[in-house]
Amino acid sequence: MKRILYIIFAAVTISSLLFSCEAVEDRETLPAVTLTPSTLKFSVTQNPANKNQIVLKSDDPTVVPYWKYVDASGNELGHSNKSSDNVVFPFAGKYTVYFTAYTRGGSVEGAPVTVTVDKNDETYFRDPKWNMLTNGVAGKTWILDMESPVGWAGLDYPGPKGDNWNWFPDYAGNSWVMPNKNWGEMSFNLNGGYNTSVTQTAISSDVQTTKKGTYGLDLDNSKLTFNGGPEMLYGGDYYGDCSNWITVKVVELTATSLRLAVIRDKSRTGEGVCLIVFHYKPKP
Repeated sequence: MKRILYIIFAAVTISSLLFSCEAVEDRETLPAVTLTPSTLKFSVTQNPANKNQIVLKSDDPTVVPYWKYVDASGNELGHSNKSSDNVVFPFAGKYTVYFTAYTRGGSVEGAPVTVTVDKNDETYFRDPKWNMLTNGVAGKTWILDMESPVGWAGLDYPGPKGDNWNWFPDYAGNSWVMPNKNWGEMSFNLNGGYNTSVTQTAISSDVQTTKKGTYGLDLDNSKLTFNGGPEMLYGGDYYGDCSNWITVKVVELTATSLRLAVIRDKSRTGEGVCLIVFHYKPKP
């Protein structure tokens, strides 16, 4: 079963290997059509062979589709702008799928569709990386590993070919990379849902802010996405260098080491585009 889990999938950008693009394509290129909620052509169905798998389909090629799905508490689990897509809800419960069609004249929202999942999909988490990240229901907390907290790499790192240069300096000889302090923590668990909590310490003080939400782990594409407010934990003054701290690349994931990367934006820094890679270890 193809793993597509609460992750944005969209048009190819410079960061196509890392992040998806939520931008709706130029509406001026779309045909001039007039739609109403009753004339929208879309469907939300459960796979008969696996009721945890939901099939999303837009049958109108003249519109740009946008899907959003939430759990029974209203927590946003993910979104997509594919004409045909599949999402998996591994946990039992009620979910609501929202569909919006973008046209040259604007957007039209369809009637929300409620889906009921009767039981958990126990086979979904067989890949050991789920347990490496979350420790299952019990949960797992990660903090910055100050022995080597941050590094830099090419956009294709790691990979067998392409732009794969990398530099992960040790902190002892490169203390300039960031102040050595408690930068906060990230927690993940599978206790009835994809629950995450990120506590972030301010750059210039010890003030901390905690945000809770959900997350998606796309093992096929090495992506981790935060939903509902949290962003990836970082250290130092690198926040302004990157525009996306929500959908990030999983560079390394083992039971004792986690490396997550964001793209440094050339337009913001003037120093070129690369990955900023943060290194985490389990909290003792």
